[in-house]
Amino acid sequence: MSKLTSGQVARRGGVNLQSIRFYEREGLLPKAPRGSNGYRAFTEDDVRRVRFIKRAQELGFSLKEIAELLELRSHSDSACSQVRSHANEKVAQIDRKVRELRKIRTELLRLLKACDGASKSRCAILEKLETDGE
Repeated sequence: MSKLTSGQVARRGGVNLQSIRFYEREGLLPKAPRGSNGYRAFTEDDVRRVRFIKRAQELGFSLKEIAELLELRSHSDSACSQVRSHANEKVAQIDRKVRELRKIRTELLRLLKACDGASKSRCAILEKLETDGE
């Protein structure tokens, strides 16, 4: 089995070298043993793990959630239903966030309607931000 350097794992995993170190510090990636040359010796499994971490982050999973998914990944006998539960919860969180963002967007559009953008002496948006909570 060929051994890979941290730089090779980073490149092949689509992350930077600092991410590899960060994943190790956070316990998401096991610390690789050092070879006789003093470099850490990673494996293909480490590359797959880095890709898994990166993809899970892109899907909005927190580091804690990724650690849980990685644990489930290593116990595939009962993992599928638990992973499905995690994914369903993530979808529910995203739906809540989308609703919040829509409310924010609506409020910003309301503020923009109050502003003609031409006033030199006062800004209707700033005034509304000051007084809307009263």
